[in-house]
Amino acid sequence: MAIRDILLTLRSYPDATPASVIDDAVSLASALGAHIAAISYEAHVEVPGSLIGSSLGNVGGIIAREAGKSREAAAGLLAAFQAMAGKASLSSETIMEKCRTQDVSSLLVDYARLRDLTIASVPEFDDQWHAEAIIFGSGRPILVLPESRSKPFELRTAVVAWDFSRAAARAVADAIPLLERARNVRIVTVENEKTFGSKHSTEALATNLARHGIEIVVERIDAAGRPIHEVLEAAASSCAADFLVMGAYGHSRLREFILGGATRSLLSKPPLPILFSH
Repeated sequence: MAIRDILLTLRSYPDATPASVIDDAVSLASALGAHIAAISYEAHVEVPGSLIGSSLGNVGGIIAREAGKSREAAAGLLAAFQAMAGKASLSSETIMEKCRTQDVSSLLVDYARLRDLTIASVPEFDDQWHAEAIIFGSGRPILVLPESRSKPFELRTAVVAWDFSRAAARAVADAIPLLERARNVRIVTVENEKTFGSKHSTEALATNLARHGIEIVVERIDAAGRPIHEVLEAAASSCAADFLVMGAYGHSRLREFILGGATRSLLSKPPLPILFSH
């Protein structure tokens, strides 16, 4: 399926999403010929009523100021997006919402369920709750962008993490519109970490992707006792990959997703743009 409808999430609180993320998202939408919607929000910090009139001081005033800060940041981000999208002559729209800080993830998931692809950034020294919620709650792929990058996002070289799992298969299918535009695609299988049957070979995936006109290089890497996320990060670095495609692993417990090790490590501090699917 072609990617024709993209959602860009823009964080307004406590720190705003950097403009470089908007630039990357607009560039990708332009390359795909897709419509792109940017969503941001006025966040309201909720404090128990018993504290508002307590000796903590003017809590209500502090809450109002924080909401105002979030509102101004959101308006600035959406205005910057409109300017960039207009310059690129893109079909675009902006969405402004109001919600409690604890409801932001649910809000973004609701919108992400109605788009072909969601783009979100992960701060270098912050949590990844919003991205995690979209991965496991939207049923759609998400492209996670690190915020501390020195070069713009491109589609030249891709690495696909392949282990014949359901999540990996879903990720490959979701990524085909991006892989078709890449000049180099490397399928990386990490050996001595999982057992693969011969009929489930990496070459079989290469044959499938070749039918989409995608030229493939197959690479097998011995884990050699290293964590999977380190192996994948090294593989991506060795070929100067522009993005990584991988399945996201996790299981539900008490309505919360417990992330798999590689997913958690790469999502918490993505070394490059990563398309996750679950």
